[in-house]
Amino acid sequence: MTEANRTTKPLTWPLFIELIRLPAKLASLLPFLFGCAYAWLTFHQLNWGNTLVYFVGQMSIALFVTGFNNVQDFYKAKDDHYRATQNIIGREHLDPRRILALMLTFLLIACLSGVILVWRTDLSLLLIGGAAIFVAIFYTYGPVPLSRVPSGEVLAGLCEGFGTIFIAVFVNVVPHPVTLALIGRQFTFSVDVALVWQLFIVALPIVCFDAATMFADNICDLDQDLRNQRFTLPYYLGKPRALKVYPWLPAAAYGAIVLAVLLRYLPWPMLVVLALWPLAWRNTKRFLAKQSKRETFGTAIDTMLKTFGAEVVVLIVLGLLAI
Repeated sequence: MTEANRTTKPLTWPLFIELIRLPAKLASLLPFLFGCAYAWLTFHQLNWGNTLVYFVGQMSIALFVTGFNNVQDFYKAKDDHYRATQNIIGREHLDPRRILALMLTFLLIACLSGVILVWRTDLSLLLIGGAAIFVAIFYTYGPVPLSRVPSGEVLAGLCEGFGTIFIAVFVNVVPHPVTLALIGRQFTFSVDVALVWQLFIVALPIVCFDAATMFADNICDLDQDLRNQRFTLPYYLGKPRALKVYPWLPAAAYGAIVLAVLLRYLPWPMLVVLALWPLAWRNTKRFLAKQSKRETFGTAIDTMLKTFGAEVVVLIVLGLLAI
């Protein structure tokens, strides 16, 4: 047994929960629930088999992303103090190879779930899911990870927000918004542009909230990221300008709710969610006053979970009333 093996600790349940940031997985669950509820309320369709398979795949990829990011941050860290005291793998003396193997298991489960859904739905899902897997892997992997360039906020919002809702509707609604078929020796590809646009607009609030949460995270970590040569969007904007941009993200999310209702993509009772704007603004002001991972970063998560959670509740209640 090597010295490294003698000094590593086992991965206990409390450490596993911290490694994959289990409480934060609600941010992945809510778009899934929103998409399923929206499919039922708007299109009166819900395929329980596809929904269950997608739930397994979606949560598996969510667990993979967080754990894999921790492994990559451990290996790529330039700051020894960060690696030893802040990264959970170094701080708790976990074996990064075993953690990586566990995360790759989650990735395999997600890929198998995707293959099953492609078989049960449409070949186009292979392209859509493949793009999502690509982002999940190369977000922190590779010579130039996506998280180390000013694209993390956009990718987080589009993949975890719009992507999750889109696929949740895709696996439940027929005809599908995108189709790909092999007829003879030719592939035929079609897109329901109106439906894709509709889904993008209804997903826009969570896209903005996800981006705001990532943006707040990168603002708080700016000094640490510089030591580890991660050049995120706040680095390019500069902290003063980043703080001027930040309030517009939750504001845009609330504006998107109004837009979706005006376009009749969301039912008018969704406007009740606007009552949470004072809470969102208080959270925003707290973050602008002090940018601290421990003290104020949670305000961005609080705004996202409470506002978008309220959207999900409204859709589920309306769906139940429609039965």
